[in-house]
Amino acid sequence: MIVVENLIKEFETRSGVLRVLDGVNLTVERGESAAVMGPSGSGKSTLLHILGTLDTPTSGRVELAGKDPFSLSPDGMAWFRNREIGFVFQDHQLLPQCSVLENVLIPTLVYDKNQAESAARARGLLERVGLSERMHYRPAELSGGEKQRVAIARALIRGPGILLCDEPTGNLDQATADSVGDCFVELQREEKVALVVVTHNPGFARRFDRVLVLEKGQLAVQQK
Repeated sequence: MIVVENLIKEFETRSGVLRVLDGVNLTVERGESAAVMGPSGSGKSTLLHILGTLDTPTSGRVELAGKDPFSLSPDGMAWFRNREIGFVFQDHQLLPQCSVLENVLIPTLVYDKNQAESAARARGLLERVGLSERMHYRPAELSGGEKQRVAIARALIRGPGILLCDEPTGNLDQATADSVGDCFVELQREEKVALVVVTHNPGFARRFDRVLVLEKGQLAVQQK
């Protein structure tokens, strides 16, 4: 689902060109998971943004779900991102004025024609993450862990092949982070998505198939 070859990303700065990613190679199959660790400023979020088509590479090959997304038109890329990629961020980014169910359904509003079917899937996902009794609550009525569970359900509503997560447990205490981690592992396996998680939490990282370290612009496998 994810193939990255010799990925380079550079930024123009006042002092010259800054190379953040320097020949990154990565392959993640459907149903496989990888955690990416590394020091702050090492380029972890930049890598995730490129995998999510939110940023463009300077050079190198990026293939997602069998396609080069950066060759698509803006409309084509938006459709591809909505259909093939789910996102979970450190800040859950739920809309405060919407209910839990409405938040999960947001990715379906533009492209889905069968809202009844989407609503049924949303209810099913919320039940699977343990929030069947919270569907009509507002985000302000939820705990931090519950908000992240809503974000996971929202990321999976369109049945994407790829799930990208940026510090999804960064704002949670250890017990809540463990609970959310259980939810991630269970749903990732059930949905058979290719999962890439950026995290500073070694215990959370070890839950996944591989732990990779991004340092000096390159990825290396870390032994669990």
